[in-house]
Amino acid sequence: MKVRVLVRLKPGIMDVQGAAVKRALAGLGFSEIAELRIGKVIDIELDEARSGEARTRVGEMCGQLLANPILEEYSMEIVTDLAPREVAG
Repeated sequence: MKVRVLVRLKPGIMDVQGAAVKRALAGLGFSEIAELRIGKVIDIELDEARSGEARTRVGEMCGQLLANPILEEYSMEIVTDLAPREVAG
């Protein structure tokens, strides 16, 4: 079972890294950005066939290590393919 976890700072928590990237992009001419926040993606492959049990276990992982419950929130999705997504460019 493959699970993708998205971890982001909670609303209201200042995203210093996001603010720095937004300023840098503005300096490069991308001034149309209203808000930019940085997060992280964690791809996990489990030896679990049932999605309910996989979600439970990954939720435990997030609560204990992968996300800081005071500052961050997370979401997860069951995915069929964890191959890198093609980026246009």
